[in-house]
Amino acid sequence: MSDKTPIGSDDLLNMANKIIREHDAYIDGMHVSSVEEKAGVMVFKGEYFLDDNGLPTPKTTAVFNMFKYLAHQLSKQYTLQ
Repeated sequence: MSDKTPIGSDDLLNMANKIIREHDAYIDGMHVSSVEEKAGVMVFKGEYFLDDNGLPTPKTTAVFNMFKYLAHQLSKQYTLQ
């Protein structure tokens, strides 16, 4: 049996976006728009701030790091319903 709390994706997205907005590394416009669970790990997706050619910008690294942070923090506690 898992120690993780079941949670709906909408509730998890709301929680994740609140964490993002309150984080010191927040960048205006940074948010998650979807989440899925793969092998017990939450995978968050959202705006990556790519340039006009679809290439990463300096903001892309910050977004990637934030989504990774969310995966580490929330995957320990929750499982998608």
